[in-house]
Amino acid sequence: MKLWSIRGNSQKLDGGAMFGNAPKAMWGKWAPADEANRIELACRALLASPLGGKTVLFETGIGAFFEPKLRERYGVQEPRHILIDSLREAGFEHEDIDVVVLSHLHFDHAGGLLAPWSEGRAPELLFPNATFVIGAAHWERARHPHPRDRASFIPELPGLLEASGRLEIVSGEHSRALGESVRFSFSDGHTPGLMLAEIVGPAQVDGQPHGGVVFCADLIPGRSWVHVPITMGYDRNAELLIDEKRAFLEDKLARNVHLFFTHDPQCAMAQVVRDDRGRFGTAHELPELRAHVPGMA
Repeated sequence: MKLWSIRGNSQKLDGGAMFGNAPKAMWGKWAPADEANRIELACRALLASPLGGKTVLFETGIGAFFEPKLRERYGVQEPRHILIDSLREAGFEHEDIDVVVLSHLHFDHAGGLLAPWSEGRAPELLFPNATFVIGAAHWERARHPHPRDRASFIPELPGLLEASGRLEIVSGEHSRALGESVRFSFSDGHTPGLMLAEIVGPAQVDGQPHGGVVFCADLIPGRSWVHVPITMGYDRNAELLIDEKRAFLEDKLARNVHLFFTHDPQCAMAQVVRDDRGRFGTAHELPELRAHVPGMA
């Protein structure tokens, strides 16, 4: 199996919103803001092939589905569908993808499922040969969003996914599409039922998989958020997220599972470490993956 980090459309969002109650004097050192107080964010996907005999894409980024006015409002930097270009650079077309794993359906993680915006054209689903895997609790949230996060969802997307006939809703550790090659866990601090996908490592220690790669999604958007107290203003329950993140990081540290970041502009994957004060951090940071073999430097 090989791994690729797949760049999608990039964003600029308000730094204060991205760092919750952390003061700008702190987060400004990690992510310099522009004149509008916005910071640069990646929308990065992870491609694995062959994984369980399939070509698997973890998330699709924000894509280019927004009309120009909304693209400007949400800080999307490029008008074309960058994810499709990045897949092609890696040697794949969107038709080659067998499974798309979606941590959740917020537009900056699932918008890349859709074709680029064109005036007068209804939203159109890409990836015609893929099974779409989504967690059960979050699927219900996407179908019936709360007023607080309704704007984070694409109203047409659940209907398009259902109509495809290729939707798999997951409630346990494994999916039919991927079997035991990917193990799922769930988090509720950012959004109900956020699904965290771990590509299972080749080793077993005390009956537990060891040495894999986990797609951190919005539980840990990038290296700055590895520090346990740092949360986003977009999180529905910051205290719950902090507790979930601590347990998540302790588990990944114990099992040497590497972290894959979707929103960090400079780092795609890193190893989690902990210093003598008990503070989590990262090491062996990789800016991108190009046919990367897990376990290799």
